[in-house]
Amino acid sequence: MPRPKKWRRVCCLPIRTEFAPVGEPFHSDAAVVMTVDEYEAIRLIDHEGFNQEECARYMNIARTTAQQIYNDARKKLSVSLVEGKPLVISGGEYRLCEGNEPYCRCGGCHRHRRGRTETMEGENR
Repeated sequence: MPRPKKWRRVCCLPIRTEFAPVGEPFHSDAAVVMTVDEYEAIRLIDHEGFNQEECARYMNIARTTAQQIYNDARKKLSVSLVEGKPLVISGGEYRLCEGNEPYCRCGGCHRHRRGRTETMEGENR
């Protein structure tokens, strides 16, 4: 019997989920797919300045798992940049933070989620 999945904690979903080179048509079949938990590792380590240990604690995973997720995400970013392929952020094994969990630094994840919903609704008008 396989081990049960351990969901990775993610603060908030990305505002934009599709990126493509300027002037090129978007072809989803040629896109590099980055998972939401890979995006979160990039956000925490590169954008927020966490080290891998802090990232792992925040995402509620082992440090070696955080390192692997981060390495996979960096590889996908490099393929997208160097080869000029579109990047899509989608899927993964994650659950959204509730805002009151240990190591939560966002100051209220519900606020981030609410902002994301409002942005999405504004784009659809």
